[in-house]
Amino acid sequence: MGTPTSSSSSWNIGFALLVLSLLYQAVHGGERCNFYKGNWISDESYPLYNTSSCPFIEKQFDCQNNGRPDKQYLKYRWQPTACNLPRFDGGDMLSRLSGKSIMFVGDSLSLNQWQSLNCMLHTGAPQANYTLRRTGELSTFTFPEYDVKVLFYRHAFLVDIISRSGMGRVLKLDSIEGAKVWSGSDVLIFNSWHWWTHTGRKQPWDYIEEGSKTYKDMDRLVAFEKGLNTWAQWVDSNVDPTKTKVFFQGVSPDHSNSSIWGEANGNRCEGETEPVGGPTYPGGADPAEAVVEKVIGKMRKAVHLLNITTLSQLRKDGHPSFYHGHGHAVMDCSHWCLAGVPDTWNQLLYAALLYN
Repeated sequence: MGTPTSSSSSWNIGFALLVLSLLYQAVHGGERCNFYKGNWISDESYPLYNTSSCPFIEKQFDCQNNGRPDKQYLKYRWQPTACNLPRFDGGDMLSRLSGKSIMFVGDSLSLNQWQSLNCMLHTGAPQANYTLRRTGELSTFTFPEYDVKVLFYRHAFLVDIISRSGMGRVLKLDSIEGAKVWSGSDVLIFNSWHWWTHTGRKQPWDYIEEGSKTYKDMDRLVAFEKGLNTWAQWVDSNVDPTKTKVFFQGVSPDHSNSSIWGEANGNRCEGETEPVGGPTYPGGADPAEAVVEKVIGKMRKAVHLLNITTLSQLRKDGHPSFYHGHGHAVMDCSHWCLAGVPDTWNQLLYAALLYN
């Protein structure tokens, strides 16, 4: 049985990190370091864990076990330009979250980050017991000794899809009944975008509805913004910031067009073994990320944006490609290998919990 880190030790570590942060701000004119601007550098102390020690990991993310021959993608660490990210401490994070629940809400990119965090926490407290339960769209990973729950609720649009006689599946841009599941969590990390782009067979709705108006289709960025506004209104009306911390994961990019990073003859992310040199991405900003920033910028309640888009755009090497365990019929340039890029998203989440 693992022994939880004492509360006093946890807060001493947090206080020391806070002092270092304040000293940094004093030296740099009072400006807080931008953790999201930097480069990927090689670090032989990485990865933060091995998937062999995470027996609960989804097959689709375990690229090494699925036969990926190269390993350098495991050895990259995100280095902010003007400061350092705090080293992830799974035992400390579990102690800070003692008695609390943290829930990821979104699509399979949220699943990617949720699985990553479970591996990182389990590695930080390897002797601690854990339980994993899945009920419908809700998965619950529990560390009983710490009284911590790490949940994932698959709800790709954040707003609702319903079945209606004579119409089929209706995407309701102003309905958010799914909030009943995530309401009451102590930490919420939301994500949405990829499913808004799907067409044809992969499109999970037949009509879009807003108020009394029904549409066969609409500009997907417009629909996305309308759906996010409904989510934002829910947060503003229902979240007590003294009890619940709210994060938005940001938009995770895919790498389906290799010409964007200067490889016109490339086959999407196949065979990519190195990141793009930062700090900027040749393909420019993601328009969906601009929508996220616009919506969050108008909210009354504080939402911390894990601004992972650019740093993830640089990692063209981080996807499963053909090493997702389901044969070579499909190439996956959207999800991420684990260990890998989502571990950095969770380092940024850890830093945000320390400093905010």
